[in-house]
Formats: sequence, structure tokens, C-alpha cells
Amino acid sequence: MIYRADHARYDAMQYRHSGRSGLKLPVISLGLWQNFGGTRDYPGAMEILGAAFDAGITHFDLANNYGPPPGSSEELFGQVLARDFRPYRDELIVSTKAGYHMWPGPYGEFGSRKYLLASLDQSLTRLGLDYVDIFYSHRYDPNTPLEETMGALAHAVRSGKALYVGISSYPEQETREAYRILAEMGVATTIHQPSYSILNRWIEDDGTIDACAELGIGVIAFSPLAQGVLSGKYSQGTGEGTRGADPKGSLRASHVEPRVLAAVDKLSEIARSRGQTMVQLALSWVLRRKEVTSALIGVRTLEQLRDNLGVLNNLELAPEEVAAIDVAAEGGLMELHPRPSGWLR
Repeated sequence: MIYRADHARYDAMQYRHSGRSGLKLPVISLGLWQNFGGTRDYPGAMEILGAAFDAGITHFDLANNYGPPPGSSEELFGQVLARDFRPYRDELIVSTKAGYHMWPGPYGEFGSRKYLLASLDQSLTRLGLDYVDIFYSHRYDPNTPLEETMGALAHAVRSGKALYVGISSYPEQETREAYRILAEMGVATTIHQPSYSILNRWIEDDGTIDACAELGIGVIAFSPLAQGVLSGKYSQGTGEGTRGADPKGSLRASHVEPRVLAAVDKLSEIARSRGQTMVQLALSWVLRRKEVTSALIGVRTLEQLRDNLGVLNNLELAPEEVAAIDVAAEGGLMELHPRPSGWLR
């Protein structure tokens, strides 16, 4: 069956500018980190991706290492672009990143010009595209001059292989420096992708979100559900089949400590009082900040996608609700901050 996008796909979704750029993103973007790799068949993937686009999700976020195995998410999305999404390419924002390990030897990870530009070419091949809309430095590399890393991003724009560039998980000072270097090269730092959630507030604590606001950099929050903890499934004992059940998965033991799950239980009461699921409350909280352009979700099922999209029915949080969320979350806050070697990805 040939996919035809829903004519009403833009009716319900909201869009925000990324910082002071002309780029608009949907308030909910879909990431293909762990659920669209080699273990996902095409029909199952297209069911979710097509439903997402039909709901107004125009931004699909990837990276060179997304899978598993690494590269397979880009390959799968490349098939979707070729078979079903090609008529809609100009309606889509496709982003990818480079920074984590991809191949053996000294040039297979981090932030050198050699690695970033080779990786971008590989990503374009897997995706079957001439350019991506956003190309990110996936993590700060303390052993490569920032001028070199940002120079590679600038080259990606000048060569026409990326329309916009961004950074991911850069702390405040490195964010400011990256912005300065790119600006001197005549290239904008359009977007920053940090982790951010009710339980993970490092971008508030170190001032990164304030720096982005000051500099006009958009913020797209990844892990707004704190690796699924804020869905409530772990406190309810329904984590079977999730990343928390995988000893090799990305969820840390500290994410499901009793104090964290107790905070989630308190937050669930607030969600119920608002007529929302816990997922929807968590997304509302992240999107309450005007600096946040979009919340980046990851889903395994159509049901999860619909739950996430339900946030559009009740995005606003009153000041007293924000205060109540702060009190409920206080005992479960996670001590997270990006390290030079990177984390979570």
C-alpha cells in the first residue's frame, strides 16, 4: 500500500522557532535512538513513523550510532524516505549527529574534523540524502580544539551537506564558546540538544538553558521521560520488556532507586489531578520553558506515540502546579551532568 499523508496533519500540532532562527520544530519530535534499528521490521516502523507525520511531527532525529546495531536506524529511515516519505521531503526536518564510537582506530569517534565529516558522509549515504537539515556535534571533546570541531560543523553548512548545525550535551561554558567560534565563522548555532526532565535539571543548575536563551539558541530536550522512569512503569512494576529490564541497556540503577520511584508516585498524583498521564505531565513540564523548542520522544509502540501526543490537549502549567511538581520531585532528583567522555549515549 502506498502511504498518503493525512491532509489534516498540521491541524493539531504546535510549532516553535528554534531560538532566534527561522527554523520551526514541532513541540514533539520523534527520536529513533533505540527503537528503530535492526530489530524493527519495515511495516512496524512505518506504522509509527507514518502516524507521527500524520499527527504533525515533522522532525525525525537520528545519529550515526543509533540502532542497534550502530547505523541501522539511519538505514531504516533511509528506506522510509525512499519508499514512503520522498514526496514529503521538503516538509521534513531530518537531523543526525556524530561524536560517539563508530569504527576502529583513532578517527572513529569524538570531535575531530576527520571523524565528523567522514561520519556525515556515511550518514548521508545511509539516509540516501544529499543533505540533512540539522547536523550536531553529539558530545564535547576535551581533547580536540573546539575551533576544529566547530570548523567541521561550519564546513558542513558551507558545503551544502547540512542546513543548520547544533551541539548536544555541551555544558554552559562550552556552549558559549561553541557559539562564539561559529559566529566568527558566519554560522549560527541553531540548536542545543541536552537531556532535561523533571528529575534531571542539570541545564538549569549549570546555566546552560539560560545561556541558550541569551544567545538565541533553541533547546530540544532529549530523555524528557528520564529514560522512561517518568512514564511510571517502573514504580508500577511494569518494566518487563523495557530498557530497564536489559542489563546492557542505558537505564542506570540510580534511575530506579526507591527515592526516585517515590517521587514519581507523587508526581503521578499531580498528573491525575490534571486529567493527564504521567507521560503527558512530564512533557508539559519540559515544554513550559519558552527556551525549549521541542521535546524529543522515543516510542516502541503506536499506543506510546498516542500517549505522548496527548500532551497537546493540556500543555499549560499554572505557577502553583509547577511549585507542586518541584516539591514532589525534590527527593528524586538525579545527579546528572555531562562529562567530557559523554553519558547516556
